[in-house]
Amino acid sequence: MLTGILQLAYNMADSIIVGRYAGHASLAAVGSTTSIIFLIITLFNGVSVGANYMAARDFGARDSEGLSRTVHCAVLLSIILGLLACVCGLLLSPPLLHWADAPEDVLHLSVLYLRIYFLGVPALVVYNFGSALLRAVGDTFTPLLFMVFSGALNVGLNLLLVVVIPLDVAGVAIATSVSQLLSALLVTVRLCTFPGLCRLDLRRIRLYPDRVGQMLQLGFSAGLQGVIFSAANVMIQSAVNSFGSAVMAGSSAASGIENFIHTALNAFYQSAITFTGQSMGASNPRQALRVFQINLSLTAGLGIVLCVLTRIFQVPLLGLYVQTTDPAYSAVISAGIVRVLALSRFQWIGGLMETACGTLRGLGHSMNPTLTTLIGACLLRVIWRYTVFEAVGTVESMYWSYPVSWLLTFLIHLIYLERDRRRLMTEKKEDVRAPVV
Repeated sequence: MLTGILQLAYNMADSIIVGRYAGHASLAAVGSTTSIIFLIITLFNGVSVGANYMAARDFGARDSEGLSRTVHCAVLLSIILGLLACVCGLLLSPPLLHWADAPEDVLHLSVLYLRIYFLGVPALVVYNFGSALLRAVGDTFTPLLFMVFSGALNVGLNLLLVVVIPLDVAGVAIATSVSQLLSALLVTVRLCTFPGLCRLDLRRIRLYPDRVGQMLQLGFSAGLQGVIFSAANVMIQSAVNSFGSAVMAGSSAASGIENFIHTALNAFYQSAITFTGQSMGASNPRQALRVFQINLSLTAGLGIVLCVLTRIFQVPLLGLYVQTTDPAYSAVISAGIVRVLALSRFQWIGGLMETACGTLRGLGHSMNPTLTTLIGACLLRVIWRYTVFEAVGTVESMYWSYPVSWLLTFLIHLIYLERDRRRLMTEKKEDVRAPVV
């Protein structure tokens, strides 16, 4: 959880520093890229979910050769996918920003920020793959430590390249890319020196066909799910953008706060994949059921606490993103409060949805969570955009599509999980009754 929060602090540092020292127009420019960055990275980075699941399954089954093949295949695959994501981001930045209806007065800043940011995406993908492999075998501390180092570098470079050397949005993008490179180098060194089955030998890196197929099957379905969410979010962002740069800046600030809640709760999504995969690798479905119950309880408990704290401290938190001397300060804060009230109070429901999804992926499902997301998130939000929002016409009415879609998707996930629970318990009973030959 802390690792994810520190990684998210990259973008928060970008937004806070550029908003306070370059103005609300630059903050709006960075904010208008958020959904697009998530769209591209999620597609290519989703395969790390497949790598995490396979490594956890091999680890639970004590399959040392299988785990070694997974590690060496995943590292090369992360490099290839990271480079593809970089190329796509560089080429598609202008059309994607037009699709998101980024205002013309900040479009040139948004394109500049996006293109520099995507130069560091290969390193980001490599880090996420490496940390997923380490978490699968129980090492969660070193990815956190590496993120502390790279996060400190990011903040220092932000201050240097925006406050001291006024490079505006280009400065924060350069700082983020350089910091991502450091984290990728550190996690690679850790894998090469790991004192266990997860050790990386650079001479053995290759694409094993059986491993690639399984990673892509599970991972790209996870990536596609994220893309579906992102596509819906880009569409919503375009609706928000139509209200002007002050509302965009306020929405961006509130989104930064929401992202911290989402990242904290997403740790239980990752936990569900890892421990469910280990349980199934060890042929222990009852333990997989306990993993789901524990993760669900932790998600709900922490989620409600974080939502309450956000509601109490919404004004000072939003104030981090914009100076009181900014002419648009009051408008930005007011717009941010509207989004906080509409979304942040219900983010714990989104956390429950993610945890249920992680359990399904830990059970080895690839398409069920994706299809559920297509119905519960994307389709509903598209319909909402052109019905409820068009009828009401307020930005708040657009925000309400989020909690409604979270709840619907969570309920569909529960139906799938109940079906799996009955099937696994039946199979377990049959195995116990079967005579030993």
